[in-house]
Amino acid sequence: MKSYIFEVAIEKDAFEDGRKAFRASCPALKGCHTWAPTEKEAVARFQEAAQLYVEDLIAAPEAVPVKPDLGAFEMAGPCVVVNVWEERPNG
Repeated sequence: MKSYIFEVAIEKDAFEDGRKAFRASCPALKGCHTWAPTEKEAVARFQEAAQLYVEDLIAAPEAVPVKPDLGAFEMAGPCVVVNVWEERPNG
């Protein structure tokens, strides 16, 4: 078993109707990105998108990008990643 870890970039954005949104992506996974109304939800949606992206690459079969300089890492065994959201002061 291998594990892949992808650093997620989050950018402020907007939905087509003008509502506030956050875009989540990883530069190593070209074309894999998602939007959500909150940063936390954008990361959760990106996790699902990245899972499908990697599964499609493996089924193709194509190599999963491992590019530490672009935030994509491969681990030899199973991993658990824990995201802890820090509260930000208003203002």
